[in-house]
Amino acid sequence: MRTKILLVDDEHDIVEFLQYNLEQEGFEVISAYDGNEALSKLNLNPDLIVLDIMMPKLDGFEVCRQIRTTNGYEKTPIIFLTAKSGEVNEIAGLELGASDYIQKPISPKKLIARVKSNLRKSELVSGDSKTPSIIKTGPLFIDKEQYIVSINGKEKIFPRKEFELIYYLANNPGKVFSREILLRDVWGTDVYVVDRTVDVHIRKIREKLDKFADLIETVKGVGYRFKSVE
Repeated sequence: MRTKILLVDDEHDIVEFLQYNLEQEGFEVISAYDGNEALSKLNLNPDLIVLDIMMPKLDGFEVCRQIRTTNGYEKTPIIFLTAKSGEVNEIAGLELGASDYIQKPISPKKLIARVKSNLRKSELVSGDSKTPSIIKTGPLFIDKEQYIVSINGKEKIFPRKEFELIYYLANNPGKVFSREILLRDVWGTDVYVVDRTVDVHIRKIREKLDKFADLIETVKGVGYRFKSVE
């Protein structure tokens, strides 16, 4: 099931532009053009809400306040995306329970990165992650909660980023990931790292996998994938 994004803004061209880009990334987008319409669409169960502040009928602050008092939406990520600048407005939004505050204009790629970042944080806080805590595939055993990696029953030490990288790949067997996507989803958008960082970590992981190093395949000119194991 695709992740649902409720996108709320009274400017139709902005909604259409961002909706297109979010859908290209695989999200299902529910659009709304004022505060009342946004509240009426909560019954469609969005996983995250992108919310403008300056809107007719109900402004974004009031919409956020009402969402936070709606059963089941106490912790749903809310990102304010607004032209309204100033520290006072940002603090007001965050104190109302928003997860993030982004000032317009913003590139679609950056918005998508922030959406994914907030979804990951939401999963960690709620403990309702759709990712398994334990992965068993071929000779490999990964325990996400205890940060344990075992190969044929023998535990190996993986530093944090190596662990997160092998877990991410093993949790998506057969799927090819570019270096850009791995950097974004494993390292995040708040740190500066280069493509070469992924290659170095993959090399170290393969060294620890030893004779099972080919579990991580290089797709020339594209990136990496974890081999599906029957």
